[in-house]
Amino acid sequence: MKPVKIGICGLGTVGSGTVNLLSRNLEEINARAATSIEICQIGARRDNPACDTNAYSVDRDIFAVVNNPDVDIVVELIGGTSVAKDLVLQAIANGKHVVTANKALIAEFGNEIFAAAANKGVTVAYEAAVAGGIPIIKALREGLAANRIEWLAGIINGTGNFILTEMKDKGRDFADVLKEAQALGYAEADPTFDVEGIDAAHKLVILASLAFAMPLQYDKVFCEGISTIAPIDVQYADELGYRIKHLGIAQRREQGIELRVHPTLIPHKRLIANVDGVMNSVLVQGDGVGPTLYYGAGAGAEPTASAVIADIVDVARAVANGGASVPALGFVPSYLQDQAIVPIEAVETAYYLRMSALDKPGVMNQITQILSGVGASIEALIQKEPQSITQDHVDVALLTNRVQEAQINKALAQIEALDSIAGSVSRIRMESLG
Repeated sequence: MKPVKIGICGLGTVGSGTVNLLSRNLEEINARAATSIEICQIGARRDNPACDTNAYSVDRDIFAVVNNPDVDIVVELIGGTSVAKDLVLQAIANGKHVVTANKALIAEFGNEIFAAAANKGVTVAYEAAVAGGIPIIKALREGLAANRIEWLAGIINGTGNFILTEMKDKGRDFADVLKEAQALGYAEADPTFDVEGIDAAHKLVILASLAFAMPLQYDKVFCEGISTIAPIDVQYADELGYRIKHLGIAQRREQGIELRVHPTLIPHKRLIANVDGVMNSVLVQGDGVGPTLYYGAGAGAEPTASAVIADIVDVARAVANGGASVPALGFVPSYLQDQAIVPIEAVETAYYLRMSALDKPGVMNQITQILSGVGASIEALIQKEPQSITQDHVDVALLTNRVQEAQINKALAQIEALDSIAGSVSRIRMESLG
């Protein structure tokens, strides 16, 4: 049988991991693929000492790989969205299948890329784009194909999860833990994508499209980061029986689909609440199967390479046997429909609120009345005692019932306007994930 030849573009962390893992386990990988897989060419602007490429043809021009007539599958591992987009579209135009780990590319340009691939009759596979080594794309496209997905929620950025874990376990400040995350290589020099939720939003929109049969709509995701979370919020959440996690949440509602990334209080008894460090986890609710939980390494050289090679195996099987591939977003393209995205103001959830209140009678009554006026009631309360006779303000932390975001915004504006409240009110959304 003619071998299936792959060209790898990029020799960074994931590229080197892919070469190493493929070389180490090639015999078993070929047995799973029922064909012979060969690295035909590598395109890399520079060598990577983390992997040995002496046995392979290496070209400094990554476009030489997509223009090589011998290459059947182009593996795009260069990252970014400009050169990568051109590379992938050129590969497709040349009739080559594509495997990518590039979540930003798929989230922002996936609709265009998948359409081009369908016109050329080739496959674009992207398991490694979401949650590293966790096979969540395959689970949604294939394993849960019998289900109508109701909602999903995920810890899908390891950097943010590491920071929140350190804050919980050691009471450290956000800025302090972020510096350590950068020193350990978990966070980039510019950590914006991780800590402000952009990375998670890229991944969430992919999962939502697979779950709800809709085109990718990255620009519709509500995104809020974790940089404003204080150690005291983590402490109070723990006292109330909750953990704070940076979640991506996609949910089917009567008025449309919710797409939101933000810090979230979840009950400590939930399994996903106990996913710590740099690990990822995704919880999916299907109408037939109920809740299913997926857990594992969300990044790293070989965990991500594991997902890349799984895609290579799937595509290689189809190439070798002439079989059809699974549709890019799990549904035939004609079934995909634009759906209304619920604005954050219309989302209904419970809330954790923390404020600095004047320590005198009647203040809590004012707060309660304001909340009641928008349909919110207090479900739990922490009110601290003054630490000295000169302290006139104390911390108040409370949990509300479920109420629409627009209503809680009204209440917060009124509470912050009270003379008895110092500064702004900290607000974190809550979900039971039950």
